[in-house]
Amino acid sequence: MLGNFSYYNPTRLYFGEESLNYLKDELKTYGPVVMLNYGSGSVKRNGIYDQVVAVLKESGKRIVENPGVMSNPTLEKLNEGVKIARDGSVDLILALGGGSVCDYSKAVAASVYCDGDYWEKYWLNQEAPAEGQRILPVGCILTMAGTGSEMNAGSVITDAAHTFKVGHVFDSRLMPKFSILNPRFTMSVPEEQMKAGIYDIMNHIMEQYFSDYDDNTSDYISEGLMRSLIVASRVAVKDPKNYEARSNIMWTATWALNTLVGCGKQQDWMVHMIGHSVGAWTHAPHGYCLAAVSLPYYRRAMKGGLPKFVRFAKNVWNISGEGLTDEQTAEAGLKALEDWMKEIGLPRSIRETGATEEMIDGITEGTILYPAGYLDLKADDVKEILRESLEYSSHETNSRH
Repeated sequence: MLGNFSYYNPTRLYFGEESLNYLKDELKTYGPVVMLNYGSGSVKRNGIYDQVVAVLKESGKRIVENPGVMSNPTLEKLNEGVKIARDGSVDLILALGGGSVCDYSKAVAASVYCDGDYWEKYWLNQEAPAEGQRILPVGCILTMAGTGSEMNAGSVITDAAHTFKVGHVFDSRLMPKFSILNPRFTMSVPEEQMKAGIYDIMNHIMEQYFSDYDDNTSDYISEGLMRSLIVASRVAVKDPKNYEARSNIMWTATWALNTLVGCGKQQDWMVHMIGHSVGAWTHAPHGYCLAAVSLPYYRRAMKGGLPKFVRFAKNVWNISGEGLTDEQTAEAGLKALEDWMKEIGLPRSIRETGATEEMIDGITEGTILYPAGYLDLKADDVKEILRESLEYSSHETNSRH
């Protein structure tokens, strides 16, 4: 490993069917007022909300509710949450939901005691909270696997008024203090969300994997995680109630983005940058936006990182490479990725997310560009990637008739 790094992760995890039992012990550490953030109400319909509220009440906590956190949390909703937290003198923020609720809760936690415009400071200027600033503690009870937000300091917020979606990776002060991961809870989400989460996990690993040229231990870990995800995803799409598959997906999601496999890596997050902008325009599930732009992006990246793409083909997809050139082996690996995406029902075109030709200029303008991995994209490159993705849908449609 040639890179220099520091690794620290303070989040305590509770995993398994009995993991909620540990919430009561965690609550003893914090003051009496708990802000409960959750989404549109599915946690109420499936009974998870009632279980959590029962523990909070039994622990003597006063609950300040903040429902309605959407799948792409908006600046407007962030402003609302900050006001609720300030007015309620909140001691702990508890996120009950998927990665968006966790992301949102960290955003509120960082912003409540921010001196100044938190949107401009944290997301537009990418500054860190001031040293010594009070930051509210966050706990997560996860109901969807995908983002890894339960064990990292990332937070993605959308400025809907300007069609701009941007993330900020905070320092360890914003990592959840604890996260409760019960794979049973993830079985309540719709199949579409499960599939979007699966690709989000895969892409998190690939964004860190497809960078650098050295023999890096992190890459060996990444290959194992990808192989596990592929096996579990194939089981889960056929049998969504399979506990073993869902538990492996959930655990892989956490390790895909808790900073471990990025150690010693430059990393390349351009698929996410493009995908974020697609999502800002279409409001499609995050994982679907990533899937829709991945193939044209990685076919470009392959030229600059051929050895790594050959390794990807061989070690992740079991392609022997016998009788093939390195280019052919690498292409076979990307074809295997594409076939898997098709197999589990992921989009390969931004058209399937609701994007149109008329949106391309706006999506391009909203894409944050920086040199990364094996490519140094310019705006024209992003437009070409988006157009190739659109054309993929028409090609597929024509080939069926």
